[in-house]
Amino acid sequence: MECYHDCPILEKKGVKPTSNRIIVIKALIAAAGPVSLAELDEIIGTMDRSSIFRVLTLFAANHVVHALEDGSGTLRYEMCDGEDECTIDDMHTHFYCERCHRTYCFKSIHIPAIEMPEGFTMHSINYMVKGICPRCAESM
Repeated sequence: MECYHDCPILEKKGVKPTSNRIIVIKALIAAAGPVSLAELDEIIGTMDRSSIFRVLTLFAANHVVHALEDGSGTLRYEMCDGEDECTIDDMHTHFYCERCHRTYCFKSIHIPAIEMPEGFTMHSINYMVKGICPRCAESM
């Protein structure tokens, strides 16, 4: 995924590519995995946190990103791969390391289809596995 001056990713989703939005999307693309607001604030460094949050909220509403709760009470944001909206394929399995607090994407491990009871409509799903990552296991 690339995002230059015209930023086709945003335009496909109907989001006007302002300078702040381009800065945030470039940081999300470079992160190559789920990142928190605090991590984006650190990565970007030139925008205040409330501006980053407003951009993330807009991106989530327009299916540019999806948010997931990693089990620590922190929301993390990740790019949606779907053309028009986040699909069940975007909602892949994640792993949260309880030692280093890093969240890993397991895009090849898909979330199983869930049959919802009558009257319920699913908009997203969060499948988080918690444990110890290989790097932390080596240092134990």
